[in-house]
Amino acid sequence: MNKKDQPLIFELSKEGRIGYSLPEMDVPQVELSDLIPSDYIRTEAPELPEVSELDIMRHYTALSKRNHGVDSGFYPLGSCTMKYNPKVNENVARLNGFAHINPLQEAESVQGALELMYDLQEHLKEITGMDEVTLQPAAGAHGEWTGLMMIRAYHEANGDTDRTKVIVPDSAHGTNPASATVAGFETVTVKSNENGLVDLEDLKRVVGEDTAALMLTNPNTLGLFEENIMEMASIIHEAGGKLYYDGANLNAVLSKARPGDMGFDVVHLNLHKTFTGPHGGGGPGSGPVGVKEDLIKYLPKPILVKNGDGYEFDYNRPDSIGRVKPYYGNFGINVRAYTYIRTMGPDGLRAVTENAVLNANYMMRRLAPHFDLPFDRHCKHEFVISGKRQKKLGVRTLDIAKRLLDFGYHPPTIYFPLNVEECMMIEPTETESKETLDSFIDAMIQIAKEAEETPEIVQEAPHTTIVKRMDETLAARKPVLRYTKES
Repeated sequence: MNKKDQPLIFELSKEGRIGYSLPEMDVPQVELSDLIPSDYIRTEAPELPEVSELDIMRHYTALSKRNHGVDSGFYPLGSCTMKYNPKVNENVARLNGFAHINPLQEAESVQGALELMYDLQEHLKEITGMDEVTLQPAAGAHGEWTGLMMIRAYHEANGDTDRTKVIVPDSAHGTNPASATVAGFETVTVKSNENGLVDLEDLKRVVGEDTAALMLTNPNTLGLFEENIMEMASIIHEAGGKLYYDGANLNAVLSKARPGDMGFDVVHLNLHKTFTGPHGGGGPGSGPVGVKEDLIKYLPKPILVKNGDGYEFDYNRPDSIGRVKPYYGNFGINVRAYTYIRTMGPDGLRAVTENAVLNANYMMRRLAPHFDLPFDRHCKHEFVISGKRQKKLGVRTLDIAKRLLDFGYHPPTIYFPLNVEECMMIEPTETESKETLDSFIDAMIQIAKEAEETPEIVQEAPHTTIVKRMDETLAARKPVLRYTKES
């Protein structure tokens, strides 16, 4: 019997029970060996549980209750923007005219869908201050790579083949240097100063004739606005490089500031973050990319354009970096994002920023007396605190995260950014109530007191979850990924 006396599906198995009913086969039978090489054909039946339909339904329903998501609890993952996904988005995405079309249909038969995507591009251009947008990239990191490939094509077209380096801050998202490497660039790190911002003197030191781009998010991963962004843009542009905007933190500046006005040349967006597409669970994501005028011709093809009263795909793009995804992006996520933007309107998007910033600063100030605050200044949509004080008492940030599970909360992002010791990065988003924030804060304060008075409670957490404290090294090196009778 497993934890909480809930039998596993294999433990309920009784020979002869059936949980499905299939119709009689009404197509000609074909020998399996005619379709699949014999080496891949199973010779013995798989050991599957034999259970009733009711048992199998209860099994999967019970599993679903063990999952944590934005619909079931507070999810303060810093940088990930795990905010509520409005259900009106789901209703619109399920309309027959959107849900039941096929990407291989002729453009004339899906003009409504094309109009929605074109309109979404126009909205994103206005929100970001870019001159053109493509919806083709599949997710954020894919958008990063797409943007960098366009920057690479731009430099190569200008004969600047020696521009092989991309500069990334020491607080950058891990996908930034990874995307740059996959795009064929070398990465160079620029330091943060004592205020948590890009060190301008260090930037001037590392920039040069081999600089292809600077990848940056603003506000940065510490939740701080890069107040010298215009000077940074000038430094990069004077050196002949391009400025790339990681859109992960756009939720902090909606309708308040635009990357295009800050001097950025390329921007990717995370529709599953800022614009409330479902986040996690393997996707699908969506990572539109916007560019300034001199990069438009390098956008991946086809480009969705308006032709008179209709819409069509333009494949005649000789300078394009080529197609980066089959068809034209993840349409269902685009529908959800479009619905969100139209539902909120400009005033609503501005309120998103204002409430996200208010919530983050409220939480930061309430938690500051109980944890170390590396940067004691106004934050934007997220903030970082440090567990250095608790570490001296034998309680690590990882212990704090595990203890939070006992209170029913998903932990915040921990040990990131890497330039803050024992880091906890917390993003409450704009969708959480003050009562929810206060409850989470109270749990964090209680854990801080436990670290001082009864540290073993935190060190041995979690105590109330189905799976208790694991051997992390063993779990990483020898994970058990499937049920066996021996496990």
